[in-house]
Order: sequence, then C-alpha cells, then structure tokens
Amino acid sequence: MVEATAAAEPEDLALARLAAAGDARAFERLYRMHVDRIYGLCCRLCNGDTARADQSVQDAFVRAWERLGSFRGESRFGTWLHRLTVNVVLGEHRLLKRWVAFEDNGGEGEGAAEYLEAHHDDTGTRMDLERALSRLPKGARAVLVLHDIEGYQHDEIAELTGIAVGTSKAQLHRARRLMKEWLQ
Repeated sequence: MVEATAAAEPEDLALARLAAAGDARAFERLYRMHVDRIYGLCCRLCNGDTARADQSVQDAFVRAWERLGSFRGESRFGTWLHRLTVNVVLGEHRLLKRWVAFEDNGGEGEGAAEYLEAHHDDTGTRMDLERALSRLPKGARAVLVLHDIEGYQHDEIAELTGIAVGTSKAQLHRARRLMKEWLQ
C-alpha cells in the first residue's frame, strides 16, 4: 500500500498542476480520486446529515478549483484538499456561531481514533460509534472529529474554528466522556 501511495502522490501533483492551468479533465480525475474520502470527512463534520455533507463536498471542490493556483505541492494534494475541506465546513459553523462552550476541563482519555482502531472489524461497533458521534453537540463533535479522528492539535483546531484552545480541550473532554457513557 505504501508503494501505491507513493505512486499516487506524483500523479496528484501532476494532475493538480494541469488542473491549475485550466485542464478540467485533470481536475475531474483529482475529484474522482478524492471524493469518497472528502465525503466521509464532511459526513462526520456535518453530523451525518447527508444533504449538508453533499453540499459541503460540492463547496469544497468548487473552492479547490478556485484555489488550485495556491497549491504549491509542498504537501500531498490530498492533505491540502483535506485542510481546505475542513475550512469550508467549519467556516459555515463560524458564520452561524453555533459553537458550544462547556464548563468541564480535565485530562484526556481514550480517543475516538483509538476506539475505532480497537474495534475496526466490528461493524456493529462502528455503527454505534457513528450514532454516538451524531448525538454530540456540534462544537464538541467537530473538536472530537478533528482531534481524535483527523489528528489535528488543539492550537490548529482553535485556529480553524475560531474558538480558544481551552475551549477546544474542554469540548474534547466533554465529547469523550459522553461517548464513553453512550458506548458502554
């Protein structure tokens, strides 16, 4: 799989350069290569709302087309597209001012990524996890997904979402506590 990933990276870069020069077919290939992963990310960030996720995917790819000239190739195209998508989805949240603040503060326990890894072959557990994620308040869910599943640090989450680092930590703590309660 590492060889396939390494082979895909130069192809992504070449396609991104062609698309930035106006080649719509190259952009279509990039779209087809990345749409499933971006859709999954949007679904998680949109609380499983498939209509909002579909719209977010479209918005992300439109924004990618508009900003292809800013892709310098210093990272993988997929990484750049992922960050752009998070910014698109969370930008909607910022505009709507729907962040939830929690009073809790505290340490960090097992994250969603670790939970998923421990139960990766259990379809029922994955469905339970998705249901529990959808029950979380929007802000807490976004922080949990960004931190535990997507691997962002609290300072990055704060910058992306417009919340304080302490709020990000508090939301993560609250989200993990709720998830643990719901999944036991």
